[in-house]
Amino acid sequence: MTVSTEGGRLMPPETALLESRALRESVARRTEVLDKVKALELLPDGLHVTTRMVADYFEVDVEAIHSVVRRHDEELRINGMKLLRGSDLRRFEVVNLTTSAERYPQGRARLRLFPRRAVLNVAMLLRDSTIARRVRTYLLDAEERARGTAGGFDADADLDDVGAAARDLSRVLRRISDRQDRAEDRMERGFAATTRMLNAIGETLSDHGRQLRDLAQGEDIKDLKSDVRRLDGRVDKLTQQVARIERRRRR
Repeated sequence: MTVSTEGGRLMPPETALLESRALRESVARRTEVLDKVKALELLPDGLHVTTRMVADYFEVDVEAIHSVVRRHDEELRINGMKLLRGSDLRRFEVVNLTTSAERYPQGRARLRLFPRRAVLNVAMLLRDSTIARRVRTYLLDAEERARGTAGGFDADADLDDVGAAARDLSRVLRRISDRQDRAEDRMERGFAATTRMLNAIGETLSDHGRQLRDLAQGEDIKDLKSDVRRLDGRVDKLTQQVARIERRRRR
């Protein structure tokens, strides 16, 4: 991960928004970027969208949005997300939605709503969405352009506004670097274990060669069968080890 510069100013990578809440808060007001990337269809009230509409906007399954909500419920609520139940839900449906009686035979129990600011918040938290990545990139570019138009940083205003985000970004980059180091260390240990396993198998094969020679001279064949079973067990372990390493490399 790199941090680019433009005109001598710090420009964090779009992935930093996934890690830094302070950075997300510093750009949360820029909801206009949503429509710059893709038109966001709102409910008839002109203010909200449902969970399904958020998923459609980002072109992901609804479960991906549920996952973001579970992990960041408090942050999303601060940005306007709310859950309607009971009479509040019934009143909202009358104006904005197909009635529960038509779509839900036993009535809809609850409905989660997102204003534009919460949708932008989701864009800064959703990993596996091309639209979300485009929103994050456009968001940081738009923020940088706005600061450039304003004439750069103001010592008393701009630095106070972005100081927390910059410090948080630094911590984020360190955490990412640490995770990469740990992943590389696990990979090296895995390959070392595989090498030891291969060496052990090589020694076993050598033993089998000796056993075959002994068998030709009349030695008991039971010893050879026992060694074959041990070799089969080591081959199974090696296969499992290689599979684990491949899974780690794909993560």
